[in-house]
Amino acid sequence: MFGSLANFAHSQNIGPPPKDVPPPTPIRLPQCNPQLADTADGGSEPSVVRLLQKLHRPTELSESHFAALGVHVHTDAPAEDVVPNPSYLPSASGWDGIDLDEARRRDDTFRRLLSHGGKSPEARVYLERRAELSVPNQAAFRTVRRIKPEPGEQPARLGSSYEFFKQMEIMAAYWDDTSLPPLSTENEEPPPLPPRPMDASSEKPGQAGVATAPESNTRSEGDSETKSGQPERVTYRTSAGYQMPPEYRHNFITAFVKLVAYDFACNVIAPRVEPRLQLLSPPCNASTKAPASQHQPQIASYFPSGCVFMCKLPTTREDGRAGLAFGPVAAVSARNTTNFNTPAESNIDFGRELVAALITAQHRAREGQPEKRFGEGKWWATEKRWGGGEGGPIGREVDGDSVVGDKDATTTPPGNPDGPASSSSSGSAPKPSTSSAQPPPVVKQAQMALRGQPASKKPRKNMSIYDMYRMVRLPASTWDRKTRYQAIGKARGAGYDDVFVLSSLFHHLCVLRVRVPGRLLDVLGGEPDENRSWGKLEMWRSRWFDLFVVDERLEAMRLLWGVMAWTMRKEGEGEGEGEGEGKGKGEGGDGDVAMKDV
Repeated sequence: MFGSLANFAHSQNIGPPPKDVPPPTPIRLPQCNPQLADTADGGSEPSVVRLLQKLHRPTELSESHFAALGVHVHTDAPAEDVVPNPSYLPSASGWDGIDLDEARRRDDTFRRLLSHGGKSPEARVYLERRAELSVPNQAAFRTVRRIKPEPGEQPARLGSSYEFFKQMEIMAAYWDDTSLPPLSTENEEPPPLPPRPMDASSEKPGQAGVATAPESNTRSEGDSETKSGQPERVTYRTSAGYQMPPEYRHNFITAFVKLVAYDFACNVIAPRVEPRLQLLSPPCNASTKAPASQHQPQIASYFPSGCVFMCKLPTTREDGRAGLAFGPVAAVSARNTTNFNTPAESNIDFGRELVAALITAQHRAREGQPEKRFGEGKWWATEKRWGGGEGGPIGREVDGDSVVGDKDATTTPPGNPDGPASSSSSGSAPKPSTSSAQPPPVVKQAQMALRGQPASKKPRKNMSIYDMYRMVRLPASTWDRKTRYQAIGKARGAGYDDVFVLSSLFHHLCVLRVRVPGRLLDVLGGEPDENRSWGKLEMWRSRWFDLFVVDERLEAMRLLWGVMAWTMRKEGEGEGEGEGEGKGKGEGGDGDVAMKDV
């Protein structure tokens, strides 16, 4: 009934640029790309896990830690190298000017079988996503803010990308729209024209008009071309980029990823358990000649991460009602850092990307494995250890504190310390034979107010923090009970797992493919290692895509489409074609698409 009133909630007028705006935050992307030499050895450190466990502050991270892991990065890799099989990438050209009928004719070579039994989205869906993301930012902002389009223009139809442009419009208050020229050049006033001579008699007839008219006409034509060539601004930056809340960037990247992930039956899901990279130092070698007192025990530690995961959605109604998720398929890491002036800050940001990739690999490796909680079967997780004694009261229990005003507490009368004073307690005693003999009045002793919390009105359902502290038990579980861990998209029989990380900084997006060896996961899980037995940890990093620019976000969407098509493919398909470091560019050449049924 009142839905139409929402149109009046937004201003229909576009105001002038704001004044006293802080300077923009400079965009300097991190430059940390470790390279591993072919002749590099495993180093003198006996255990890479113990080396990582010595890190106590992020600033202590250095390139020596990346070298111990064997990290080797391929920078600015093309899309054909980021996707293991380039034939799953849509064609980079041939999509402009085609209609829906032509898109339907391409379905035979465009759609492929997926792991959940269905097929990949149609070519029509890919064409619609391209058309929606091709809308200029300012025209999309008019639709989001319900402002009338420019004269002679039709309202932009955003479709599924409405949420993406809505989040972009929020970010435009902190970052300048890079698809338009800088605002300073647009607002710069032209130099004033030379004054018209006042004494017209000194000039020859018609000379003044010939001298001044062309200059004035040229100025007006240039202004009209400038106004007609660029769209009118709808939003202006009002704050600095470093002041933007972190959730704005997360919502912005999530909305972009969902444009492609939904069509492949996937979604970005926030983890219910904090993502942690679990590290377990190797056991001490009993064959060494060192005394037992000098043997280092196994130490368990972890590195937390703020990443979220892309998981496959359930395909049955029962799993959907239970809220189950399958995967993870990839990791999404959106970070709020805006200052990368020193190499240390670039190393920290690269370390966060690497931790997100290794956490995803550990979660995918849990498929078919039981949970092994640290401390299971150990004495310190099962036996009481209060000073080595038999146990007993501690803390407030020793002081005899009680809760003041407890309704269940009983009152003991003076002279009867063995039991409470109540009417029923005197029933067992013989009554006097004479009616004149009256029992002495019961005087209740006033209790002093003791330490403690006030009595609660309702009985406690859960244990208090004090009682939970006293329990001797294992550490909290790091497995999500509603996640079915699966290595979706992993090549069969391979000794590695290709993990994808969607990394985001500022308003940019980058796709990483990390080839994590299975031997490295075993070493991080506590197995002994010597001289980097897993080889190297290879990474392919795409270039940074500015999602404010139409051409770059179209290329980012194409790469994300190829990643989803490869990861969600039917098991056993496409694993022998084009594997490796971007060998070939698939079948189809420069045709309409580069995807083909097997």
